[in-house]
Amino acid sequence: MINCLLLSAGLSERFGSPKALAPIAGKTAIEQVQLALLQSSCAKIIIVLGAHADKIHPYIFIHNRIYVVYNKNYYFGQTSSVQVGLKQAENSNGIMLWPVDCPFIQSSTVDQAIDQFEKNGPDILIPTYQGKKGHPPIFNQRLKTKILDLPTGSGLNSIFTAHPPQTIEINDSGIIKSFNTPEEFKKLINN
Repeated sequence: MINCLLLSAGLSERFGSPKALAPIAGKTAIEQVQLALLQSSCAKIIIVLGAHADKIHPYIFIHNRIYVVYNKNYYFGQTSSVQVGLKQAENSNGIMLWPVDCPFIQSSTVDQAIDQFEKNGPDILIPTYQGKKGHPPIFNQRLKTKILDLPTGSGLNSIFTAHPPQTIEINDSGIIKSFNTPEEFKKLINN
């Protein structure tokens, strides 16, 4: 059983407005990600909100697989959001991390990554597209304490040295499509 942390707590300073609400084909980025996850074999979707929570909350689906947690320390960055979400993710073999600014990943990609993870049980599994690492990675439950003990300024990449990730090549360019600025977003939408 894999739980997903949908990370949507950031300030979105470079984007100028909440990235979760970026419009994609008549939906917001956060709606797009929720739809993909609900069509996948992911067991529980834990949405981590922080900055702009009041604006984003109306776009969260009411569903028995979706839970919302609030990171009051969101200004410390993504690791703090992962730590808050991780505390809610009990009874799973692994935790998938999906930043809201990666809204183009297909649900079939999620299923392929979960299948591979459950077959091999690596410490970390990272999907790749044409050899480029992307999202959403899956971290084994056995790394939970290590992640919770990370200083908030440290990125999760600091765990990779002791626990080299396994990769899975998936034919989905959405794995490597993310955005931080309106220009980057526009480029993704138009490609």
